[in-house]
Amino acid sequence: MKKVILAICCILSASLSFAQYIYPFQNTALSDDERLDNLLSLMTIDEKINALGTNLGIPRLGIRNTGHSEGLHGMALGGPGNWGGRKMVNYQMVPDVYPTTTFPQAYGLGETWDTELIREVADLEATEIRYYTQSARYQKGGLVMRAPNADLARDPRWGRTEESFGEDPHLVAQMTVAFVKGLQGENPRYWKSASLMKHFLANSNEAGRDSTSSDFDNRLFYEYYAYPFRKGIEDGGSRAFMAAYNGWNGTAMTVHPVLEKIRSEWNMNGIICTDGGALKLLVEAHKAYPNLTEGAAAVVKAGVGQFLDTYKPYIYEAIAQGLLTEKDIDKVIRYNFFIALRLGLLDGNPNNVPYANIGVTDTVAPWTKKDVKEFVRRVTAKSVVLLKNKNKFLPLDKNKIKSIAVIGPRADEVLLDWYSGTPPYAVTILQGIRNAVGNDVEVLFESTDDTDKAAIAARKADVAIVCVGNHVYGTDPRWKYSPVPSDGREAVDRKALTLEQEDLAKVVYNANPNTLMVLVSSFPFAINWSQENLPAILHVTNNSQELGNGLTDVIFGQINPAGRTTQTWVKSITDLPPMMDYDIRNGRTYMYAKKTPLYPFGYGLSYTKFDYSNLAISANAIRKDETLKVSVNVKNTGERDGEEVVQLYVSYPDSKVVRPVKQLKGFKRTMILKGESQQLTFELNPEDLAYWDDTVDDFVIESGRVNVMVGTSSEDIRLTKRVTIK
Repeated sequence: MKKVILAICCILSASLSFAQYIYPFQNTALSDDERLDNLLSLMTIDEKINALGTNLGIPRLGIRNTGHSEGLHGMALGGPGNWGGRKMVNYQMVPDVYPTTTFPQAYGLGETWDTELIREVADLEATEIRYYTQSARYQKGGLVMRAPNADLARDPRWGRTEESFGEDPHLVAQMTVAFVKGLQGENPRYWKSASLMKHFLANSNEAGRDSTSSDFDNRLFYEYYAYPFRKGIEDGGSRAFMAAYNGWNGTAMTVHPVLEKIRSEWNMNGIICTDGGALKLLVEAHKAYPNLTEGAAAVVKAGVGQFLDTYKPYIYEAIAQGLLTEKDIDKVIRYNFFIALRLGLLDGNPNNVPYANIGVTDTVAPWTKKDVKEFVRRVTAKSVVLLKNKNKFLPLDKNKIKSIAVIGPRADEVLLDWYSGTPPYAVTILQGIRNAVGNDVEVLFESTDDTDKAAIAARKADVAIVCVGNHVYGTDPRWKYSPVPSDGREAVDRKALTLEQEDLAKVVYNANPNTLMVLVSSFPFAINWSQENLPAILHVTNNSQELGNGLTDVIFGQINPAGRTTQTWVKSITDLPPMMDYDIRNGRTYMYAKKTPLYPFGYGLSYTKFDYSNLAISANAIRKDETLKVSVNVKNTGERDGEEVVQLYVSYPDSKVVRPVKQLKGFKRTMILKGESQQLTFELNPEDLAYWDDTVDDFVIESGRVNVMVGTSSEDIRLTKRVTIK
């Protein structure tokens, strides 16, 4: 009897399994290639051409629609870019806005130097993506997330510096890997969302970006500009990126042969898409092709499988003219549907996907949760960089202060950039200070010095906090609009590094020497006067919904700051090479800089002190295939608990080629309680010590001495050991 029951159960189980799919591509027991072969065989030519857009859906075959979302620092469904679309209200089209959790700009996330924190940020973002796309109430947004930006901020004049994690390839690569892993999740089969990195490659000038060429050799391609993208793919697991507007060595990236080259080298078997409007720019700006039909055919043949602009008429015409075949289209859209596989969109039973319940049975909006709000506040505080703190001016003791003057244009607003969503709420710096001090401290506020108001308020107060910085102009309808020379944004590079509002700081300081500057900015400024004269300076980026609370947690000492600069803050614009010089060896970044900076790369102060000792390496001499282990003891010798960002650099005194003066190869942000010590360990793999050699078309490890350096910034090296590579 038991055998009969067992047989019946097996038959029922097999029948149920069979009923879960109609087409073979929905059968999860088949290989990826078998499923994709079947899917392509079932698609019509019209469906295939439609798949060259950003939508992965094929309704006829039961594949639900999903497209792209923006998400550099939180999912964007609304915000200045109107990413939520538009709807009709009272016979007028108005933005369709949906709240999403909003973090500091990517530049600020980079300043945390905390990869685990970044992974958590991206994981929350992915949860909100699933929530909005799967909720019957919303069904908004797309599961392919255009994030992170793996571009390197080689020059602080770049208008999109706010989107980058920084200037160093190792730092940006590690942050990129963490963000990708957070977006895609840890399930071995399914992704929470798909990470589509931007913008491949070397897109760091806005003026003329639609037609200029970023020129540099293969060595910089592999060691610098492409390095974070490769790590995002090989270590992070991303299988998607966007081709940049610009060219590389004279060829537009949208059709560059290197796209297919790295597919093979990096196993990049997913989406490559154009940037918005790139097809038209390929013809009209780059003048690479005589018409859009030939341009569209060339884009597909270059390995690009998704267009972010009008393309269908030109694809049909290219087929009619014999410039493009159905086989050419099959090749590139196959990569698109690999992403659909990983998102679970091709499964016969969508409940197999571990994220299927988000927004369906788990219906509590993530952005409403208390722990989410507290998390954003913590991320914001951890992004704050203490640039100066003379005579322990900070943290402020609110029990010893009777009045505070909060002054400046950035004091009572939270600016949203072009890639921001709409936060469910926003706490300004002024609000954050009022929240922190309650009714026991008088808070005066003036946004400007009109009729001497700022100076008067500063004189009345025990402490003045002047809040200055750039405007992101995200809400301004004029695209190429940044009226202040030192401001920048997408499509507008900065023309100055000096801060016009520094004059306001001078006025306030003259009225009250107890002045703290809060620089709320998306990029570095040459604030030489402030560094020389003001007692304390903090840096934080725009955009966070918890800007005010997170910042004041640092000001009043609830959190000990440990943010670090991710770019070299130069003293003058003349310290920079020409904007279009993409050869960083000519004096760009901390690795090749020729002038003393205002603030070096990796710099940031703390309310406590850390001593470094006992730097040890696993061997004084190693083979070229050996891994070197490095350890160091760090002790908190100050009066407060605090986090330290321990940084590992290397240099190559015996190198036969031009190599960096020093080069970041490891970092760890760690909490150390006062009076306690920690031993931190790092590993230097052979790849970490290699350089690209064009003569062999590969990475090469040189014999000779290597300096292994540990410190608290690129300039503050505490300990050095030397190892010889045999």
